[in-house]
Amino acid sequence: MDAATWGLIIATFVACFVEMVEATTIVMAMGYTRSWRSALAGTFAALGALAVVTLAAGYALANWLPESALQLAIGGLLLIFGLQWLRKAILRSSGRKAIHDEDAIYQEEVAAAKAAGESAKGLDLFAFMVSFKGVFLEGMEVVFIVLTFGLNAGNIPGAALGAIAAVVIVLGVAVALRRPLSMINENLLKYGVGLLLASFGTYWAVEGLGIFREGRESLDWLGHDLMILVLLAAWLLLSRIFVAVLRVPATPVAEVAVEVKK
Repeated sequence: MDAATWGLIIATFVACFVEMVEATTIVMAMGYTRSWRSALAGTFAALGALAVVTLAAGYALANWLPESALQLAIGGLLLIFGLQWLRKAILRSSGRKAIHDEDAIYQEEVAAAKAAGESAKGLDLFAFMVSFKGVFLEGMEVVFIVLTFGLNAGNIPGAALGAIAAVVIVLGVAVALRRPLSMINENLLKYGVGLLLASFGTYWAVEGLGIFREGRESLDWLGHDLMILVLLAAWLLLSRIFVAVLRVPATPVAEVAVEVKK
């Protein structure tokens, strides 16, 4: 495999890894608290639905849109997703939003599962539906990432390989440890993925603007693919500026003491 293929696989792997960590936390909470059979049934049902969505969306995007329109649509959506992830990362880094805590999320899911009461014999609908919803919603972002990166690179199998590797590794580690993967710095990963999505989204969206000119040919960046690295550096610099501007100042100990006395 060449460098471009390896880059595609690594990009999709990292992006999908984050989503799979969150989905696995939900399934584990339902499995350990209520019913593994129902939780896994919901998981496999969600995976089947995601496979249908992937095939349908992939076929429609690849065959119904010209290349420049495809780049504009996918680049725009990718940029929106990336900016949403970057916004959360900036707020967390600046102290204006709570850090993502996988252990806390697991405990919340366990509490909800216990509060739902006992299920009737057979399929536990609560565990099934929560697992289905969690895997499907997180999986939709995986599908989106695979399609966007795969279609623009002209290599859907390579993008799918990165996603499958992420799923297998996350599930393997979760089964081995038998607990949520809270040791992984998910906040840092999300920050990196946000930068990655925003950079690729900007690159492809600008290329896709060629749909509005005569001939509908894609625009070419100066330096071609190397510009992605420039965009990555630009988004990183901009995000750090926002973090510095929005950072919540630490409250001095003396001031805290005064407030307590009052």
